[in-house]
Amino acid sequence: MDRNKFLYGLTGIFDSPDEITHAADEAVKEGFTKFDVNTPYPLHGMNKAMNLPPSKLGYVALIFGLSGTLGALLSLWWVSAVDYPIIVGGKPFFSFPAYIPVMFEVTVLSASIATVLAMLFFFFKLPNNSHPLNSTVYMKKVSADKYGIVIPANDPKFEETTVRIFLEKVHAKEITSQFWDEEEIYHKHKIFEPKFITFLIVAALITSATTYFSLNKLMFMVPFNWMMEQSKQNPQQLSKVFADGFGMRNPVDGTIARGFLPYEFKNRPELAGEKLVNPIPISKESLHLGQTKYDIYCIPCHGFNGDGNSRLRGQFPSPPSLHSEKNRTWTDGRIFAVITDGQNVMPSYSTQLNNDERWAVINYIRVLQRALNAKETDLK
Repeated sequence: MDRNKFLYGLTGIFDSPDEITHAADEAVKEGFTKFDVNTPYPLHGMNKAMNLPPSKLGYVALIFGLSGTLGALLSLWWVSAVDYPIIVGGKPFFSFPAYIPVMFEVTVLSASIATVLAMLFFFFKLPNNSHPLNSTVYMKKVSADKYGIVIPANDPKFEETTVRIFLEKVHAKEITSQFWDEEEIYHKHKIFEPKFITFLIVAALITSATTYFSLNKLMFMVPFNWMMEQSKQNPQQLSKVFADGFGMRNPVDGTIARGFLPYEFKNRPELAGEKLVNPIPISKESLHLGQTKYDIYCIPCHGFNGDGNSRLRGQFPSPPSLHSEKNRTWTDGRIFAVITDGQNVMPSYSTQLNNDERWAVINYIRVLQRALNAKETDLK
């Protein structure tokens, strides 16, 4: 059999980056268009020397990255503002700042996955593990401390003698003819061989069986089930320790949690109005805290100005205005009792706001009342 029939190309070795860069530049001048350069590390300026066009991989990253951004934005908008709108602390349905982290992550994920897949399947067309240069002396050297150029036989201007003369002219060392493996030529589609397909099926079955056994059987065997079979009392679980059978216990009568003072005016708002005094002085800091908490918990019903202009659009009964004569003449302690215990359809906010935050909200309410009910002396 004629060995030239299986010639892959000619390779040459160089000792320095300058020599390989010069060789690439001369190869372009000679008209070679399919040659390649192998170096142990990226060389600055090699793309220009090889006359390579800019990579189009960046366009793939850009298109799929922006697609991920737009897809995430539309998905979040649809869920939050159209399909299942929920009012949270008076925030708008379409809260763009909250979407930025999700959009960023989806953008990076989409761009990176698309870039890798495009590089492997479209630009590289799957790397060939049986490439004729693999495991050759040439590849071992250019992977360590040498630099090489390969001119393949399928280059339009390839002619073995001419190429060899060219490599000698650019001072290449160890000019070598590289040949295709006969097995590679006649059995290119090895991935579809029955043995390989059978291997894939067997590997998939073993992986599936191992995963199923590990997650559904092994984790329920001793000692792996220790975390599941703990001696503990779960919420709402029947107890055999206590006579009443309840596992969840109420606090012992008369005890007070550490760092907590009980509210002694519960369900006695008039007495709270007489006895309680606002301990938080009006200051820039307390008003800022009060406004922050008011804007989170109060404006959905009371509105920004406290006039009862609810942002719930009729989905919930609108409260009376905080600027009524009754509310303006209430003491701070009386308003504190409403925030703490709730009133009518208004629930208690004692779990959302601590004592200082409730007093700060009252300070801010006083500012709103003063602003919308200003006296002539306030304008001087």
